[in-house]
Amino acid sequence: MQQSELNYFKDMLEERKIQIVKNISGVNEELMQLGKEELNDECDYATNSNYSSVESAIVSQQQKELKEIDVSLEKIRSHEYGICEMCEDLIGFQRLKVKPHAMYCIDCREIAEKSK
Repeated sequence: MQQSELNYFKDMLEERKIQIVKNISGVNEELMQLGKEELNDECDYATNSNYSSVESAIVSQQQKELKEIDVSLEKIRSHEYGICEMCEDLIGFQRLKVKPHAMYCIDCREIAEKSK
């Protein structure tokens, strides 16, 4: 992969990382505020609990993406970016444009998902 392409994906990954960190911080702040609210009845408690569960799931997914982004940024630094972790072929440019932290090519992604 050419240096200009690596720079393109590095910028893309760093922007997404900043966005995720802001999202996680905002959600954590909202969850702390919810914990301070006075709940008057079971309906309030259920609503609060449901919202907390959804937000926690979102944070969990974004933390996973953040780890994948960090791995991808390290691969850019070590010039190993864009190589499938399963078959070691190149991951397609278009796939990386859609998901710059992709670890697998399209074919291997399907195999990895089926094995989970």
